[in-house]
Amino acid sequence: MGALNGKSVLLIISGGIAAYKALELIRLIRRDGGKVRCILTDGGAQFVTALSVASLSNEPVYTDLFSLKDEAEMGHIRLSREADLVVVVPASADIIAKMAAGMANDLATTTLLATDKKVMIAPAMNPMMWEHLATQANIATLQQRGVLQIGPAPGDMACGETGMGRMAEAEDIFAAISDFFLQNRKLAGLRALVTSGPTFEPLDPVRFIGNRSSGKQGHAIAEALCARGAEVTLVTGPVNIPDPAGVNVIHVETAAQMLAVCQKQLPVDIFVGAAAVSDWAAADVAEKKIKKSGAPPSLKLKENPDILATLSKPGKKRPQLVIGFAAETGDLLKNARAKMKSKGCDWIIANEVAGAKKIFGSDENHVYLLENQKQGELQWQGTKRHIAGLLADHIALWLTSGASSRAAE
Repeated sequence: MGALNGKSVLLIISGGIAAYKALELIRLIRRDGGKVRCILTDGGAQFVTALSVASLSNEPVYTDLFSLKDEAEMGHIRLSREADLVVVVPASADIIAKMAAGMANDLATTTLLATDKKVMIAPAMNPMMWEHLATQANIATLQQRGVLQIGPAPGDMACGETGMGRMAEAEDIFAAISDFFLQNRKLAGLRALVTSGPTFEPLDPVRFIGNRSSGKQGHAIAEALCARGAEVTLVTGPVNIPDPAGVNVIHVETAAQMLAVCQKQLPVDIFVGAAAVSDWAAADVAEKKIKKSGAPPSLKLKENPDILATLSKPGKKRPQLVIGFAAETGDLLKNARAKMKSKGCDWIIANEVAGAKKIFGSDENHVYLLENQKQGELQWQGTKRHIAGLLADHIALWLTSGASSRAAE
């Protein structure tokens, strides 16, 4: 099986004589077992036909943002989300500028703005256009955003000039796509267990003790580990977000349920305890709703099981890497290091939640990664999906660099 077997590529064909190379790229992707959906811009349609693209891809070709048929069957949001990789071939100076500016005035640019997947571009244009300060500034902007790039190369141009701006050959673009998927299988063969969301500890059939956790960070971590090839089980408390694709998801409510499920999933290679587990539960859960009787009821609490400490204990089933979370409202790094030591975990991810509305439920996060074998800390800031990707890559590096075996000695 090829690197693209079972993978889906969204190919955006923009205007330029190099658009003909996209036809060969489609053939190469399909021969390797990949699926290709194509968006053909108005400019691209001046060089290749929708019929030739559809014939090679064996899929409908999408062209019009306002096509009722396309929007009913496959809207731009679905197009942008269902692909594993978005590739722009050729990436003209025009579409590069629109991407940098965040424009969305046709199906291609709207899809690029809506996607949550990696984007790869293969620039192709006249050498003077490529060297123009505006184009170089746009390229720098896209690189800062994490857009991948293949080419351009020097050579003879269709306009008769020679210089930098010739689009990479289809075989080279295909190799870059293959490398992308191979690199993103760094955790293939490993099992990961992730907890996410809050826990709800019942007081009676109606009320419960809980917290503000949305589960967005834990779910993003599960998705990022899965995208890098790990077999992932996500144990989540009650949340209002979708289950991540490709992940085995188990829904629970209480801390005791979460611990029982986690222990049943062992052994695993990686454990990430991102759930905001309630520290306490009611000592006695009322069978019927507690009614108002004038004075507030007296609640007797008991301590919940400590999932992170339990899974960190030495033993044959202890995960090779145990990562905890520390949500603090003060003395962030000091408290996080103390927690890492007391729980016995390998790493701890700390974030400040004093302004609860800024973190809980938000798509953004600002965290510090502390490792028990190292002084200092890494600092990451951005969307929770971005931070999840950084963490997954750091896990892969740690597991393949020999640090894991040294830590176990």
